[in-house]
Amino acid sequence: MQDTVTIIGNVATDPTQGRTAGGVPVANFRLASTHRRFDEATQTWVDVGTNWYSVAAFRHLAENVKASLRAGDSVIVTGRMKIRAWENNGKQGTSVDIDADAVGHDLRWGTTAYRRSPSRSSSADQDRGAADTAPSSATSSSEASEDARAIDTSWADPDLASAESASGDPGASGSAGDAWGAPS
Repeated sequence: MQDTVTIIGNVATDPTQGRTAGGVPVANFRLASTHRRFDEATQTWVDVGTNWYSVAAFRHLAENVKASLRAGDSVIVTGRMKIRAWENNGKQGTSVDIDADAVGHDLRWGTTAYRRSPSRSSSADQDRGAADTAPSSATSSSEASEDARAIDTSWADPDLASAESASGDPGASGSAGDAWGAPS
């Protein structure tokens, strides 16, 4: 049985990267999710317990996890949880594994600088690029894919935002609706 879960916690081990038997990139790390409560008697926060998870990320996510995460980072992980029993050299236990669908830094505790991976595009981008390219089009599929990934983010620049408000034209340099393809 697989359940989709979202876990907030700290990366406990630096991610390691390898490949599956089929050659698919995979990154693995341990995730610690410590629960806390406020103790009225001492007027302090106390740790109640820690849940431990083994997280696996595949394909492009694996490469980005390896490049972005370090032990101690606060993260949010969403994925499919599997609970399995194990036995090794007479010892038995239970492992809680998460096959990650998405991993990101928890911005409550710090900042991060997002950079799109230039050499990779998601399968959704590739599908969108293929759909946007008509058979009679003169553009190559790689050009169409690049065009499909281009998003106008000028609306996110504070200097441009103040220029927009001064001119009174919210569409002067793009808007959030434009960036996400809102219908005109």
